[in-house]
Amino acid sequence: MNEKEIHCLTVIGQIEGHVELPSQTKTTKYEHVIPQLTAIEESPEIAGLLVILNTVGGDIEAGLALAELIAGMSKPTVSLVLGGGHSIGVPLAVAAKKCFIAPTASMTLHPVRMSGTILGVPQTVSYFERVQERIISFVTANSRVSPETMRELMMKTGELCGDVGSVVYGEQAVKLGLCDAVGGLSDALSSLHGMINDNCNEKGENNA
Repeated sequence: MNEKEIHCLTVIGQIEGHVELPSQTKTTKYEHVIPQLTAIEESPEIAGLLVILNTVGGDIEAGLALAELIAGMSKPTVSLVLGGGHSIGVPLAVAAKKCFIAPTASMTLHPVRMSGTILGVPQTVSYFERVQERIISFVTANSRVSPETMRELMMKTGELCGDVGSVVYGEQAVKLGLCDAVGGLSDALSSLHGMINDNCNEKGENNA
């Protein structure tokens, strides 16, 4: 393997959506990542994608869009959660074909929230519920966690200060089925190389 065969994508800070965040805020801009993912999928020189996450959440629509793109890639993909995978970082982590989490890394799950002015009407509550179901549906379809467990973790009280939700770490995230294994960079790379080799062998057999 040479270096060109793996692309490393870092997802850090807040996932920035349609509204530009202050310049002092670390962000991952979804309009920059979308063409990157498209180019990776199309490039004959790139055999696999490593996604490294340390995010505090951000725009739900933008995060889900990126997660759907990663989940829809035909090339081998591996994610590694370092530090934190907060809120929308969870779908981004499980979108890869295999998800690793560092022993001290965390994944934070909580109900959908929105900042700014909102209308206090039943339709707003319904919208929040539907968005939340979209997230639950995506996470459970791309991991081993059940919808019931996801809802329980998101609505748990007494764990987050002044909020509802849960924080799970390393081994606990694996036991719950959110991540596939506890590991670090070498584990993630080894897994990705293995997937790439399997992919190449399968293509060789099909061409034989």
